[in-house]
Amino acid sequence: MNAQALHGHLDALLLAVLEQGALHGYAIIEALRARSGGVLDLPTGTIYPALRRLERAGYVSSAWSTVNGRERRTYELTGAGRRALAGERTSWQEFSSTVGQFLGGADAPGAPA
Repeated sequence: MNAQALHGHLDALLLAVLEQGALHGYAIIEALRARSGGVLDLPTGTIYPALRRLERAGYVSSAWSTVNGRERRTYELTGAGRRALAGERTSWQEFSSTVGQFLGGADAPGAPA
């Protein structure tokens, strides 16, 4: 799946990954890949600008740390980020429920018989 297909949802996915705890950038990319069963294999050029955007918005904080002897920037969800994630989850549930009424197939609620 390419980054364009995720337009509008990448920030929420990043917040959800960071909900588990602080991670450095490459670990975030790996977590997206693992949790999606390999479907989300996004390049650093997509992830790092999004992380910077989330940091400017106050949803993520970052700090330099040493991981396996290497200096890496580690990202962590803030309180505002947790609240934003809760809002994203509510919006996603409403959106997917509405779209499911159209694309869910013949057994979807409201589908013609």
